[in-house]
Amino acid sequence: MILTTVVNQIKQGDCVALLGGLSDNVVDLTLTSPPYDQLRKYGGDTFDFESLARELYRVTKPGGVIVWIVADATVNGSETGTSFKQALFFQSLGLNLHDTMVFLKRNPVPQIYRKRYTNEFEYMFVLSKGPVRVHNPLTTPCLHAGKELVGTTYKNYSAGNQKRGKKASPVRAEKQRGNVWAYVVGKNKEDQEAKSHPAPFPMALARDHILSWSNPGDLVLDPLCGSGTTCKAASQLGRKFLGFEINTDYCSLAKQRLSYEEAKPE
Repeated sequence: MILTTVVNQIKQGDCVALLGGLSDNVVDLTLTSPPYDQLRKYGGDTFDFESLARELYRVTKPGGVIVWIVADATVNGSETGTSFKQALFFQSLGLNLHDTMVFLKRNPVPQIYRKRYTNEFEYMFVLSKGPVRVHNPLTTPCLHAGKELVGTTYKNYSAGNQKRGKKASPVRAEKQRGNVWAYVVGKNKEDQEAKSHPAPFPMALARDHILSWSNPGDLVLDPLCGSGTTCKAASQLGRKFLGFEINTDYCSLAKQRLSYEEAKPE
């Protein structure tokens, strides 16, 4: 498969087989959320995680990033640990576990009939092939922007001698985000077109990761693209995209969402 013939497309078929047609070291960013622990049926389709992980390692450029969004089912009273097992397998292939981020759901489904607290989050494992090439840090407003502080100090986190001494005065207008990102799931207008898929993630989440780990013109891949959220967000942000989806219904939905995007007036 010649990359230029499939870029900016969503292809129907098995992701491992389709990835096998790509050359080594061609993808800048992979952003995906795989099916896990049979929590949903997805039309009966399954995937071979270890084969997929090996192919993702192969096609990722040096310095490229894989964002793997996943959680765990509870079976016989215990969480499965699938998320961490997968992260550790990626590490065994030679990828760095660059960051363990959290996707916090502002509107989680209550779990009042279980002897545990409501599950409000999923993991977002940020894996890199060597040192990360692109990081465009997102910022958030500081609570006390512009305030003159008298006694407040911040710890120096340099290697070796660590002490408090530097005063932050005045407080900056913005600071770099933390690694817990919160989103409303399925309620925003832009997410409604994906509602026929059982588990789409928010467009805002996709945009934030694409902005963080890629630059305009880079290639963004989703090998399990479902409703096409990653591909649509990449298109909006001036990145090239490539999506694979085995389920024909979801593939049609993803292509339809991209056609809506392409049809918008300038």
